[in-house]
Amino acid sequence: RSSLFAAVLASLPLTSILAMAWLYIETRNTEKVASLSVGIFWAVLPSLLFFIVLPLLLRSGMRFSWAMLCSATLMFIAYSGYVILGRKLGMPL
Repeated sequence: RSSLFAAVLASLPLTSILAMAWLYIETRNTEKVASLSVGIFWAVLPSLLFFIVLPLLLRSGMRFSWAMLCSATLMFIAYSGYVILGRKLGMPL
C-alpha cells in the first residue's frame, strides 16, 4: 500500500546483518566484521546503478522485461569493473 514503506523494508540489509553476526559469533573478531562491513559498502555501490537505470528506462517507455534485463546487464558490467579495478588497486576480493 505504501511505496515508501515497501522501499524501506526492501532496502534493509538483512543478509549483511546476518552475515556479520554469524562471522562475529564464529570468530569473535571485530576486525573481520569491520572489514566485511567496509567490503559490503564498496560492493553495494555498483548495484546502485541498477536502481538508477531501471526507473529511467521504465519511465522512458521501455517494456518491463527489457528494462530489467538492461539494468541487470549494466549492473553486471559495473560489478565486473569493480572487481577489475579492485584487483588493480590491491583490494582483497
